Amino acid sequence: MSARIRAGVVGFTGYSGAEAVRILRHHPSAEPLLLEHRAQSDSEKPVFDDGVERFAFTREGLAESKADVVLLATAHEVSLEAVPMCLEAGVRVIDLSGSFRLRTPDQIKRWYGLDHPDPQLLADAVYGLPEFYRDKVRGARFVSNPGCYPTAANLAIRPLVAAGVINREAGVVCDAKSGVSGAGKQPTAKTHFCQVTENFSAYNVMFHRHVPEILQNSDLEESELFFTAQLLPLHRGILETIYVRTLEKMSHADVAEVYRKAYADEPFVRIYPEGRLPDLRAVQETNFCDIGFKVDPETRRLTVVAAEDNLGKGAAGQAIQNMNLMLGLPETDGLL
Repeated sequence: MSARIRAGVVGFTGYSGAEAVRILRHHPSAEPLLLEHRAQSDSEKPVFDDGVERFAFTREGLAESKADVVLLATAHEVSLEAVPMCLEAGVRVIDLSGSFRLRTPDQIKRWYGLDHPDPQLLADAVYGLPEFYRDKVRGARFVSNPGCYPTAANLAIRPLVAAGVINREAGVVCDAKSGVSGAGKQPTAKTHFCQVTENFSAYNVMFHRHVPEILQNSDLEESELFFTAQLLPLHRGILETIYVRTLEKMSHADVAEVYRKAYADEPFVRIYPEGRLPDLRAVQETNFCDIGFKVDPETRRLTVVAAEDNLGKGAAGQAIQNMNLMLGLPETDGLL
């Protein structure tokens, strides 16, 4: 494609939206547009908007913008109305909210408390985890961007489940920690500085809304998964420690072969060599998901550590990766 892609970002004052604009400003084949869906206060106005075109996020403004694709870094309720508007205008859309990630209205109601107004559109949404669904993402008109926790969890867990090497009756334990930006920009009692600093806390134990994304994409039953989300006193990054037992004795080389088969040609999944485990510094401000593990053949215990940037591979970076695939651009453009 010779002309530059015009990529509209809605919710550009939030953490994920701002990250998307930052990446797009350095993209070799695309340029960002700021689409305003509500008035911003002076404190919310971005510092990166010099030279970036602005349009109202209305039907008229969308047509005027000539956007090729829209990234919705918005609340669930906003996305429910915005997605149909974009599609009716003939504009491809990537939704970073959770409004279209699950398969049925009943699941959306249970985990998000939303009455979904468009079950058919929910069924049409392509789940945008390229490592699993790249062929569906290519050329898609509507992609639902995965949640940050499920991205790392599924990349770590699914190859083991698919290879049939874990004892599912022993359960899968996913202990997940995230920086505060994963909770969004709107402050709450739990995310104020005085609450977060020098603190470490678990939240939404057993019933975190990202649980069903892990289940439906790693082929697990709810009874098989223990998932606990915890809040780290830092800005960005996710580290998940996953505990399973293998069915048979497995060496490090055996487990490495499972991951090698799954991700040998993947540009954004890095498998660590024996003796090394990923940490947050390795992935912050990148679109990588790093995976390392330790296995004890005698006891059949396997511990997997997965790390990613919740604003990168967990949100905006993955959205740009999906955009590249949707529009026929090199998948790594703007991300390496």
